[in-house]
Amino acid sequence: MDMEARAHSEHPEALRLWLRLLTCTQLVEKQVRSRLRERFDTTLPRFDLMAQLERAPDGLKMNELSRRMMVTGGNVTGITDQLVAEGLVDRVDVEGDRRAYRVRLTAKGRKLFHEMAHQHESWVVEAFAGLNEKDVATLHRLLGKVKDHARAQLEASA
Repeated sequence: MDMEARAHSEHPEALRLWLRLLTCTQLVEKQVRSRLRERFDTTLPRFDLMAQLERAPDGLKMNELSRRMMVTGGNVTGITDQLVAEGLVDRVDVEGDRRAYRVRLTAKGRKLFHEMAHQHESWVVEAFAGLNEKDVATLHRLLGKVKDHARAQLEASA
């Protein structure tokens, strides 16, 4: 059962909208996860880790990766170990800190990531194919207003 099925007509429209957003997000993510598994025999967390490294050509320390991905260090370590074993990332010592190292994409990892990212982009575009360009632009603008308001509320309560 999807999140939206929990809402009833007596619930506020904003709550029903929130549940629809969650449902849409879950459906698109499920499709992306499935396609990553089928096409590339990989997972969304592995793709996400590689995406973070692609944005940082010099690599990232494990704690930076963990923070950016909003997961525990143990999760990042497990994924990194898998990617190192497959030759997709490597570990580089950090000068002046014998306990730390940076993780970075290898040439093989960068090539594979670019292929996956291209496919990922097309899958997301396909997910919104039921909307015309104007609808997409309007939805983007409206969600931007929601984002700005939510961010302002968080900052005001901090």
